[in-house]
Amino acid sequence: MRPATPESRTEPPLGRLYEVGGRRLMLHRSGAGEPAVVLLAGAGLVGLDYANLHDRVARLTTSVIYDRAGTGWSDPVSLPRTAGEVTGELRALLAAAGVPGPYVLVGHSLGGAYARHYAQRFPGEVAGLLLLDPSHEDFLVRAPAQVPEMLEQMKSRELPEPTEDQIQRSREALAEHFAAWPEAVRGPLVEYHLTAWRTAWNEDKNLYTEVAAELRNAPGLPDVPLIVLTAMGHDATQAHLWPGDLLREINDMKRTIHGELAASVPRGEQRVLDDVGHGWMHEERPDAVLAALTDLLRAAS
Repeated sequence: MRPATPESRTEPPLGRLYEVGGRRLMLHRSGAGEPAVVLLAGAGLVGLDYANLHDRVARLTTSVIYDRAGTGWSDPVSLPRTAGEVTGELRALLAAAGVPGPYVLVGHSLGGAYARHYAQRFPGEVAGLLLLDPSHEDFLVRAPAQVPEMLEQMKSRELPEPTEDQIQRSREALAEHFAAWPEAVRGPLVEYHLTAWRTAWNEDKNLYTEVAAELRNAPGLPDVPLIVLTAMGHDATQAHLWPGDLLREINDMKRTIHGELAASVPRGEQRVLDDVGHGWMHEERPDAVLAALTDLLRAAS
């Protein structure tokens, strides 16, 4: 199934398109107050996947969700991209949309790596960091030996086109998943994920090469409040990818790496959530995410 093109994709169901560097990028802003909270999606997810969390955050302060180029309702671009490209683009988009800094960045998974890199590059523009089970440059280096081998095998395969039956079953599952989302975005989100299912596969192809090198070679994180939420509960996608014993080793290593990341700054803290999975932790435990964000906003004010 081919991804939607700019010509075939409709205007975003929420937000608007801003011209940045010759591309149109989607940004949706709600609420009022400072510092603004900016949510950076995980690989394969888009701003509207965080619409429910965004609405809750907007009751506290200005909240921003957006789509990176090559994802969602923003213009297409070749994937993967470097962290420098992504963070420079975000900075220009926030300026174009008139969202003043400094920001509290909320980065999920791959978005967590990008949030860290933004803070490394532009430390004066960041008031705090909330990292939701963030990707880490040392994951492959410290993972069990079979993990790099299995990942290499996965990435070397061509993804087959889905059958019509698979598409229909996916549509039904996605409709159920997004049932609690605002009515205006349910249908568009279902159709987007049905057509753009390769995006996650492509977007993180350089995570442990180019992006990892960018994170290692950049300056350290600024002295701002930082909370890392580590997801240790069941995740269907992770359980499908890894055998049970290996997944337990991976999660133990992840807990350790996240703890070290939190300890790398004076005001860092790790909070371990045993009842949420990686992919949708912002929906499974929005209370924990909002509690951490409230603490960060208080510390950053």
